[in-house]
Amino acid sequence: MTDRHVIDTVDEYDRSVAELAAGHGPIAIDTERASGYRYSQRAYLIQVFRRGAGVYLFDAPSIGSFETIDAAFEGEEWVLHAASQDLPSLREVGIQPRRLFDTELSARLLGMPKVGLGAVVEETLGIHLAKEHSAADWSTRPLPQSWLEYAALDVELLVDVRDILEQRLVENRKTRIAREEFEAVLDEPARQPRVDPWRKLSGIHSVKGIRHLAVARELWNARDAYARETDTAPGRLVPDRSLVAVVKALPRSKEALAGLREFTGRASRSQIDRWWAAIERGLSTEDLPAARAAATDHVPPPRSWAERDPDADARLKRAKPVVASIADALDMPVENLLKPDYLRRVAWHPPQPADAAAIGRELAGYGARAWQVEATAQSIADAFVDAAQNGAPESETAS
Repeated sequence: MTDRHVIDTVDEYDRSVAELAAGHGPIAIDTERASGYRYSQRAYLIQVFRRGAGVYLFDAPSIGSFETIDAAFEGEEWVLHAASQDLPSLREVGIQPRRLFDTELSARLLGMPKVGLGAVVEETLGIHLAKEHSAADWSTRPLPQSWLEYAALDVELLVDVRDILEQRLVENRKTRIAREEFEAVLDEPARQPRVDPWRKLSGIHSVKGIRHLAVARELWNARDAYARETDTAPGRLVPDRSLVAVVKALPRSKEALAGLREFTGRASRSQIDRWWAAIERGLSTEDLPAARAAATDHVPPPRSWAERDPDADARLKRAKPVVASIADALDMPVENLLKPDYLRRVAWHPPQPADAAAIGRELAGYGARAWQVEATAQSIADAFVDAAQNGAPESETAS
């Protein structure tokens, strides 16, 4: 097996772009990040393949900008597996695909039972693709040859997989569906920062008291700032469970904090001053958090609907199995037919009148694609009429 070479100079990168431009057909691309090791979600390795050119492995931090690759292939189709995971880090370095073929999304639309890259490659090409390095620290330098071989195969086979899946989409009359889904992935807006991200601390639900929550917030902010500063995954500095243990114990001195057995992590003692200062801020601040996170969704959990709004409960319970049966007929997961959140919203606040056209407009406003509206709106409207006439089915439970 030939050793894989990493391109880490701008001159070699420029030559590689010219060689890729001399190839033909779609461009397969993938990224390797260091999630779980680094704070950032930047790409540390970018793999590119094109027929007639071959595989190129780029050291992303060394190259910096990939805007010339983006410009060279502006009108070409890019092939990715689970594109939504890679697009943010690709855009960060200047690669903005305009045309997409997503092999993972295609596999979902085709009803394949397993849609991970290894499973899809094996099902389509009969090749077993080992995935033992998927969770590796790709910021490591130099990268071992076994890792590079793994990374190269991720793109080297992707165009062959794409061709087989495209043919199946044609045979199943799902090409329009796939095209709309691919365009939706490309048009998806950047994720907005979470409000009160500290409330995602694992175990925070067991913390009682506003003052304790204030300490949790300050500890989370202190850890996040240090993680950003050192480009280290926060949980590798101090695990969530350790921060929550501190919040519950509320040590009254720096010495007591250092002596807390549950306070572990590689930075727990080396940064003791940082953590103690955060605790003091939490104990003294007048800017106290709310006991509960502010509601961001006007639709309550469906388990409460039967009591809060029996009519909405009946609509949802009548519509859910109808939508599920459409997904079965189309041989795809129900969440790819219509996001459950969209159905809950339209059931909780139906338009008036709740006919197919109005329901379709509502769904489109939430983000449903045209094909999804066409496949579901009339059936949802019929289910709502059934609910108005007959109430909720006895055996169905909304969720």
